[in-house]
Amino acid sequence: MHSIDYRVYYEDTDAQGVVYYANYLKFCERARTEYLRSLGYEQKELMDIGIIFIVRKVIIEYLKPVKLDELIKIQTCLKKVKKVSFNFSQTIYNFDSEKVCEAEIFCGSIHSLSKKPMLVPEKLLNNMIKETN
Repeated sequence: MHSIDYRVYYEDTDAQGVVYYANYLKFCERARTEYLRSLGYEQKELMDIGIIFIVRKVIIEYLKPVKLDELIKIQTCLKKVKKVSFNFSQTIYNFDSEKVCEAEIFCGSIHSLSKKPMLVPEKLLNNMIKETN
C-alpha cells in the first residue's frame, strides 16, 4: 500500500468551497503516479519506448464532502495485475481519518502509436506482482 497527503486548494473546489467531484479523480491520478514511481515506473521513460498506461474503467463512491484547506490522505494499492492490465483500489481519508471517497481504477498498457495492448515491461510487472502478494 502507498499513501500520499494532499492539501485541498481553491482550484480544487466549486463555488461552495467543496471539492468538485471530478477532482477526486485527479487526486487519485496523482496518487497512482507516485505509487508507480515508487515501483520503478517513470512515465517519460516508458513513453520514450512507446508504452502508455490508460484508465479504461472507474468505479467511484463519494461518501463525505471535502472542503477548502482540508488535508487529505490518498491510499493506493494494487488489487490485480495481469500482463497488460492492472487494477487499483484507492481510498481518500480526511484529516479526521474518515473515509470520504473510494474508487476502483481499471488500467491497461497500450502502444502509444497503434493504441493496441502492449505488455507491461517485465521489471515493472514483477514489482507490481510483488505488491499484490
